[in-house]
Amino acid sequence: MNDSNATNGTDDIDAATVEVVRNYLTSAATEMQRTLIRTAYNTIIYEILDFGISLYDRDRNLIADSPGLALFLGANDYALEKVVDHVGEENMNPGDVILMNYPYWSSTHTLDVGVFAPIFREGPDVPPEENELIGYAATRAHWLDLGAKDEGYVLDSTDVHQEGMIFPGTKVHKEGEPDEEILDLIRFNSRIPDKVLGDLNAQIAAIRTGKRRLRELHGKYGGETVEACIERVQNHGERTAREAVRELPDGTWSAVDYADGTTGDGIRIEVEVTIDGDEFHVDFSGSSEQVDEPLNIPRGMTETVCKLCFKAITTPEETSNAGQYAPLSLHAPEGSLFNATYPAPTFTIWTGIISVDVVFKALAKAMPERIPASSGGDIPDIMLFGQDPETGRQFVEANNDAVGWGATDDHDGASAIMHLTETMVQNIPVEVFENKAPVAFDELSLRQDSGGPGEHRGGLGLRRDYRVEGPVGALSIIQKTRETGWGIDGGDPGAKNGVVLDLHDNADDRVQVLVDNTDIYDDEMWVGMFRGTFRKGEVISNRTGGGGGYGNPSDRDPEAVREDVIDGYVSREAAREEYDVALTEDDEIDCEETDRLRSN
Repeated sequence: MNDSNATNGTDDIDAATVEVVRNYLTSAATEMQRTLIRTAYNTIIYEILDFGISLYDRDRNLIADSPGLALFLGANDYALEKVVDHVGEENMNPGDVILMNYPYWSSTHTLDVGVFAPIFREGPDVPPEENELIGYAATRAHWLDLGAKDEGYVLDSTDVHQEGMIFPGTKVHKEGEPDEEILDLIRFNSRIPDKVLGDLNAQIAAIRTGKRRLRELHGKYGGETVEACIERVQNHGERTAREAVRELPDGTWSAVDYADGTTGDGIRIEVEVTIDGDEFHVDFSGSSEQVDEPLNIPRGMTETVCKLCFKAITTPEETSNAGQYAPLSLHAPEGSLFNATYPAPTFTIWTGIISVDVVFKALAKAMPERIPASSGGDIPDIMLFGQDPETGRQFVEANNDAVGWGATDDHDGASAIMHLTETMVQNIPVEVFENKAPVAFDELSLRQDSGGPGEHRGGLGLRRDYRVEGPVGALSIIQKTRETGWGIDGGDPGAKNGVVLDLHDNADDRVQVLVDNTDIYDDEMWVGMFRGTFRKGEVISNRTGGGGGYGNPSDRDPEAVREDVIDGYVSREAAREEYDVALTEDDEIDCEETDRLRSN
């Protein structure tokens, strides 16, 4: 290769050039994200931002990403290795685009479809013999249907073949030309083919953007310079991550929690974290064996869970690169809940979401001053599906709802924020959702008393009431409705997640309740996961969990409690019973009674 701009070794490159290259790569990933959002067909991508975008060097090291859903980014890392293993680098050509959704390789369920492409130098001025591989681009996004046994979401599968059509690493474009036979397979195996193919094309458009930008960078600075800059960035990432780990206490800590499963009996999640010098190890071997329920997690997603938690306490302010994860290792036995093997079902991947809080629960024993109390611990999702009465076409609309975040040692938890696994994910605006599905929203509010009591209060969850306006299918995706979260240093957990159903006649014939929680509450029909058909006038009320409190509730400033009551965050009854703060009828602090309550 003739490279007039090349340098000899990473030490010869000035810091300014390294920063220009680093920021160029980050900008390229962001431009890929914007391309995907602008061209996607479905709200789950362009409103919710349920995607993950990554760029890699030719050795498949992460060099830039653009987060939408955090659990997709590390998943891309793992899946790219499997794509190259399956297809073979020697069989990749300029213009190839490869699909993968085989869960045990792609790292998540079958509808989270990865689209990958090799990046070559290309261009009219590049001789064929110098058209070398310089990197890879990856996009992952949630497709709404790909031949699974059920519309919308699969809640009760017992093996992977019930969960949709599988692509193990299949070229959908070959040397720049679409493979119409593969596109036909997608078209005829989807209930909503136009939207699915539209989203595929949006992912390919984002891939093309990344390819173009990486080629431009190589063309401007030369391959050796770009690669040397990337090496410098990776080395810096590893160095700063190891320095951060060395500042943490050494030791081993464990924590346990339970997902609901599909029956409410509970699935064990156990995590053990060990910090030794500049090494950070996470062990999932105490968790359940893989189950005949779609709650199993592929190895790639388990790695992603660990990367998310690790980055949050080491290099949270820096853009991601592969070097930052060098100190991290994990163990999850094959055939276990966190290293599912064929043909284990993996569709409802909410156990991975819950496990993030479990890792932090273990770390909180070692460094409570750095870790918040439990969040609401879930992504309470209501999905509607059916036939559009105006067009006759099938539709699927989903809405992830926010939860309360945990308090820390110096401030209250944030209220109604997407779970920490969601990064930049949003919910669908009320006006958009009501235009997409036969539903009206009676209420969208913060859920009073849902934040865990503490000297610093946990954040509040929310309440969203869906009133059905016409015949529609609906389901919930939720896995932490029977177990509480946790507080720190005397703080209490927040309220549990749950869904309240207000149904008309013959509900038992129309609605399958997988997790029935009515026994936990005194009134109303409380459930976890459900699926069914709903009639006009029926109400689905999503009640999301609150964050845990930090510190003894009786140590909370009475004036802060008073303000919470005035704002509607805490009821007068909870102020007295949980915080030992008495208020007068005009919402002033009854100092004498408060002193009496707090002295007992």
